[in-house]
Amino acid sequence: MFSLPKNATIIEVGPRDGLQNEGKLVQTEDKLQFISALQKAGFQEMELTSFVSPKWVPQMADSKDIVAGTEKMGRQFVLTPNERGINAALESGAQSLAVFVGVSNTFNQKNINKTTQESMAALKPLVLDLKKQNVFVRACISTAFYCPFEGAISPEATIDLCREFVDWGIDELSVADTIGMASPKESYDLFTKLINEFPEVLMTAHFHDTRRMALANIVSALQAGVTRFDTSAGGLGGCPFAPGATGNVATEDVVNMLHRMDIQTGIDIDLLCTAIEKIEPYVTNPVTTGMYTLYKNRL
Repeated sequence: MFSLPKNATIIEVGPRDGLQNEGKLVQTEDKLQFISALQKAGFQEMELTSFVSPKWVPQMADSKDIVAGTEKMGRQFVLTPNERGINAALESGAQSLAVFVGVSNTFNQKNINKTTQESMAALKPLVLDLKKQNVFVRACISTAFYCPFEGAISPEATIDLCREFVDWGIDELSVADTIGMASPKESYDLFTKLINEFPEVLMTAHFHDTRRMALANIVSALQAGVTRFDTSAGGLGGCPFAPGATGNVATEDVVNMLHRMDIQTGIDIDLLCTAIEKIEPYVTNPVTTGMYTLYKNRL
């Protein structure tokens, strides 16, 4: 039997990654109630919002109000694509920032109209400056396994991109299976290499459940030594720039699986499902994840 950790950290990304692709606008007050309910469920790390142009992602137009209206507890990330977003986030009082780059040039260009290396060249002085200010910075590595336009991504390309960030002093790498095509073997192989290569950096796995392999990929990542996972309550999410990508792996199903494996998360599943109930009326698609369905049927 493979060894398992006793604890794992769940980073709830529903308020940002879960809602950014939602077709109808969710009101700020409803987002804040969702976030507050998630905090009550026990989340110590959460991705709140993103400071992006509302022209491209209208759902995130209230980012300053979200940061201001959220009770400060634990580590709260905001996504920042460029210098303008970083400055706006810092002015709002955000203390933990996330930047993002796609390993795939084509994906990166369709996402932010820059090649991967153009993005890295622009981000380098910004990240170095943030680290001088002792700001916590996570790097979100998109299309780390597959790209909807280029197909399979070589592990070496992902590792090389991560190495650049590590050389800049990044605090955390969030490595994403953006379109949900990775297999458990690919998950184990890549994260084993990444952890061996960068043992001093927080390593987080981010899986989408397009082909219903996200839970298996998480088990494989656990075997490789990963103990941090991005998940989204209700399985909400997707990427507006990644055709075919469905929602993130559902937080409640991940927490249930980990608890059944005697891996503690500090998350109360019933309170987590209560938080999902608060946001479900405001999203387009019904929430049909395993644990949430069981929760509703037993009420």
